[in-house]
Amino acid sequence: MIGRVLAVAGSDSGGGAGIQADIKAISALGAYAATAVTALTAQNTIGVHGVYPVPAEFIDKQIHSVLTDIGADCIKIGMLHESQVIETVVAALDRDAPKTPIVVDPVMVAKGGAVLLHGDAVDVLRKRLIPRATLLTPNIPEAEALAGRKFFNHRDMEPLCRSLIELGAKAVLLKGGHATGPIVCDMLINNGQVRIYKNPRLDTIHTHGTGCTLSSLIAAGLANGFSLEEAIEAAEEFLHKAIKTAPQLGKGHGPVNHLHTIRGCKY
Repeated sequence: MIGRVLAVAGSDSGGGAGIQADIKAISALGAYAATAVTALTAQNTIGVHGVYPVPAEFIDKQIHSVLTDIGADCIKIGMLHESQVIETVVAALDRDAPKTPIVVDPVMVAKGGAVLLHGDAVDVLRKRLIPRATLLTPNIPEAEALAGRKFFNHRDMEPLCRSLIELGAKAVLLKGGHATGPIVCDMLINNGQVRIYKNPRLDTIHTHGTGCTLSSLIAAGLANGFSLEEAIEAAEEFLHKAIKTAPQLGKGHGPVNHLHTIRGCKY
């Protein structure tokens, strides 16, 4: 049977991030994408121009509707903008999918700088959702905020990762795109073991939605029966090519090419 992924995240009207990126990425790896939308955003490649929250009770209804019928082999969680939404999602997953693997992308700030996680929600995320994570996929600023420690150079990656493991995540993939240097290094800690994924840094601003895309690719791999390491390796390779072949859309941080594996795709 086809792997099934439930993506719980916000909508991006520009199509480069959020639920739209999730659906494209999951589908590109041959899995089935179902969704629960947590917020509507008015955004494009320049920035986020508005956020319309979906009521928590309706988010719960979406999750329940999907999981009690279609089901899921993996759940990807993205933008959860406030503490009540986080509590609702955790309760829904405890009720309907207590043993299903969960990939958590702790969306906190948009590429253009807009804050997407407010108030005490960071602390609730830290205490309630991270302990449920099969894999946590923060970038460096998100990891700093969650762990309460600073990143200065590559020697700080492992201590930062281990601080997040101490919060309860089973595994952590720390994305190194915000660091400097010609090579981008992402660090995985799983079962106490460290693995580094390296890619040449690409000179481009077209990286909108890379975090959403990577976490959804990993979730699709897990849903399709890959090991965690295999899923990450496939996701890293896919994303690097997606950035390299980005369609150059918009006036700011444009989307990546989620369709590069599809024959006949023109962009």
